Amino acid sequence: MIRDFKAQIFCRETNLSRREIDTVDPIWIERIDAYFRQSAILPPNGDPTEYAAAFEAVYPQSRHRRQYLEDAIAKGTPCFGHKVLAGLIAAGMVDCVFTTNFDPLVEDATVTANARLPVADKIRPTVAAIDSADRAMRCLNESDWPLIAKLHGDYQSIAIKNTGSELEAQDERMRHVLIEAGKRYGMLFVGYSGRDASIMEVLNTVLDGPSPFPNGLYWVASSATGVLPAVTALLSRAQGLGVDVAIVECATFDELAADIIKMADLPSPLYDWVMEGRPSPRLVPVHIPTIEARMFPVLRYSALLIETMPSTARRMTLTSTASSAEVRALLKEKKCRATIAAIGRELAVFGNDQEVLTALSALGVSLAGEITLDPAKDSWALGLLYDALVRALARRRPLIPRLKRSGHSLDIASPRDSDDPDRTRCDEQTLRKLREAYGSPLTGKVPKLGFPFQEGITVKLEHVDNRWWCGFEPYTFVETPRADAPEAGTSDSNRIGARSERGGDPAGDWRRERWAQRYNKNWAAIINAWSQLLTGSREPVRAVGLQDGTGIDAVFELSSYTGWSRAGHHHAYFDRSR
Repeated sequence: MIRDFKAQIFCRETNLSRREIDTVDPIWIERIDAYFRQSAILPPNGDPTEYAAAFEAVYPQSRHRRQYLEDAIAKGTPCFGHKVLAGLIAAGMVDCVFTTNFDPLVEDATVTANARLPVADKIRPTVAAIDSADRAMRCLNESDWPLIAKLHGDYQSIAIKNTGSELEAQDERMRHVLIEAGKRYGMLFVGYSGRDASIMEVLNTVLDGPSPFPNGLYWVASSATGVLPAVTALLSRAQGLGVDVAIVECATFDELAADIIKMADLPSPLYDWVMEGRPSPRLVPVHIPTIEARMFPVLRYSALLIETMPSTARRMTLTSTASSAEVRALLKEKKCRATIAAIGRELAVFGNDQEVLTALSALGVSLAGEITLDPAKDSWALGLLYDALVRALARRRPLIPRLKRSGHSLDIASPRDSDDPDRTRCDEQTLRKLREAYGSPLTGKVPKLGFPFQEGITVKLEHVDNRWWCGFEPYTFVETPRADAPEAGTSDSNRIGARSERGGDPAGDWRRERWAQRYNKNWAAIINAWSQLLTGSREPVRAVGLQDGTGIDAVFELSSYTGWSRAGHHHAYFDRSR
């Protein structure tokens, strides 16, 4: 809506036709944004009052704003997230929904969900808006749930809240209902920015009373760093009063709903109806041919079978909530070698117990036994094992682990003048077969550019055919200077032919040329050399290398052979001698 409002104002001020503007075209988007950056017509981009100011600038009359919303809402249909929410309401799992939206999608979806249930099991929600706030008061006083309360009004209401003046104060009856709900229950905020001062003032009023939000206050956002200052202040104040507070990162409403539906035990009719609207999966089961074919493998995978991996980790509890990033920062500051995953106020840890307890003492950490790891089900367990595997493969090898959100990698460590000569000779011997397979130096500087480079592999932990695999892909890492720090920092343009986010990969041509002449024979030798480097000791790899009894280590046993494949059918091609 803000994008549409800006386009209309831009056309009005520049005397252009709306048909000439394409708000999807990046060129037009940048042109419009540049115009508003140079003018004072609207508040700055991202300002909490931007929406209200833009709406009122285009449609000064409330009836016109109502008509705009009605026209837009007529085109909408419930999404997957709406269906999940409606299923939870119809199943009696959600009692109260407060929304600042004007559309009827939640109640429409709930009507459809109820149609799937027997008459005796149907639960019909009460819908209350500004001009029907008495309904909300009755539901609250009589605990007659479920309730859908529209804090800014319904698109069919005469009174709706859009402009700055309208959003300054909340309807007293709706305000009372929201305050009382905050005193009695916990609240989960989904897709709400906290732009409305009237609602944020009500939430702060809840904190003035005894025992606010007794079941917690949870704020779902696409990024914890993107929440508005007013929200941060509210959450900080609530946490200081002893409320269980957390910011949950989730990209979209649909993704959140998909996670919830995995745990919610919906009645079969409702579950089947919800899943009808699920997008088609990208990966679908296929029938694997069983016709006997030539036994000799014809494809070699750059993947090693993980024969055994950790099934438990140390469980630790915290007296204060902390994210994984915050905990890792503390461990790094205290030089504590440990791998962790944060789950609310609990940690799953691989490392020396006493060292971790000392490093995290400020968070009130304590031992709490062990925690079972199920990476196929729990994303936090998968991330913990992924981090631990990369650290284990790098340990006692001339490799540098690079752990990034986009994917982990292992790079050859460049020799330094300060290294011990015996260690340098040992590393050279360890890398001898890999150097022979590449037929060129494994580290050095890019000709003419002078940027340091290192050969390496990206590493993946993947579940395929009911088994866990360590997949890897050779690549060349080039350390390019950042635009804002020409003498320090590194680029993320790691993959072959990758493009930097800062406008291009200066070493791209050199990297592509380096790999262009490496054909199947070279690739086979490189994959074989990396396999031997990662599994050459024939012993389990350990992420920390603990002595018995000092903690729980992440121990992995990898097959020394890569995966192989053969054709699922027979063809004369496979009868060739070479």
